Amino acid sequence: MKPLEGLLVLEFAQFMAAPSAGLKLADLGARVIKIERPVKGEAGRQIAIKNLFIDGDSLVFHTINRNKESYAADLKNPEDLERIKKLIQKADIITHNFRPGVMEKIGLAYEQVKKLNPKVIYAIVTGYGNKGPWANKPGQDLLIQSLSGLTWLSGTKQKGPVPFGLAVADMVCGAHLCQGILAALIRRAKTQTGALVEVSLMESILDVQFEVLTSYLNDGGKLPDRSLVKGNGHAYLSAPYGIYQTADSYITLAMGNLIHLGEVLDVDLSAYSNKADWFSKRDEINTLIAQQLIKKETDTWIFILEEQKIWCSRVYNYQEILNHEAYKILDMQQQLNLPDGTQLTSTRSPIQINRQKLFSAKAAPKAGAHTVAINQEFNL
Repeated sequence: MKPLEGLLVLEFAQFMAAPSAGLKLADLGARVIKIERPVKGEAGRQIAIKNLFIDGDSLVFHTINRNKESYAADLKNPEDLERIKKLIQKADIITHNFRPGVMEKIGLAYEQVKKLNPKVIYAIVTGYGNKGPWANKPGQDLLIQSLSGLTWLSGTKQKGPVPFGLAVADMVCGAHLCQGILAALIRRAKTQTGALVEVSLMESILDVQFEVLTSYLNDGGKLPDRSLVKGNGHAYLSAPYGIYQTADSYITLAMGNLIHLGEVLDVDLSAYSNKADWFSKRDEINTLIAQQLIKKETDTWIFILEEQKIWCSRVYNYQEILNHEAYKILDMQQQLNLPDGTQLTSTRSPIQINRQKLFSAKAAPKAGAHTVAINQEFNL
């Protein structure tokens, strides 16, 4: 039995952040019903990476909405809204990511829903919170990365801002929402009362940066100092931290004793015995290291460095890591059974419960696929 079996989640959410929280709840055993527009469903069904679609819906939608059901309802239609309110009375959790004011207009804001179901956990994702100059600004991942300072942490000093190549704000925000929901469920078990859980994309991505923001706030307000050397991995960490080119590929060096590293690499770093120099003179140190690492192949360096207990690794691309024995042992892939009889390969939940991995072959639903059955089950 999965931990959240028996819990009913109503997901009034689209795109990625809040639906990814629903995905995590579903993987843990909760029953997640997406409340969607009739026919077209939620807008995220048409948001695609590389224009990849499966059975009429984007591949992105399938990755975020597996293991869920879909209930079609026009929330502006009084009859549909009445059915939704009856369903809310049965729910344990409600999630939504509408702009501030939308749920209030249709009578489904927290204070209104609480009258229907005092024990409900009502969880909201916003872009920037409910107040302030950005309250109604689109909560889109790249915008959040750009507004939060995150894009000034990657790349070299000579480059402009560099965004992450994935929807990091959405994913982290979904994880934070899930954490808040689970905490509220524990509280409900003690008090028999529901709760309002709120997270925003902006707060989540600021939290991701807590390490460097704390450094900034306690270091005289000095901005992140990106290296001039390509491959440096952290604007606030000293040499040798970063990625270096070898004779045949790339190698990563993490934290460690610089002088010891120099001895192992046969690079004279004696002029940098003062640890303060490891950051202030990071660029010239990394250049010296790079000039040596380029002379031999990665496997040779890995053997030499690991023998001396120096933290290092090869740099893999997706093709290399997905074919590696270490990845295969993790058993991270699963097959989803699509409505047309074909299968879609995806990843599983990373969580294990009592050493049991959480797999599910249930693919994302077609819009409104479960409306009739849910009406009958709940007498709507």
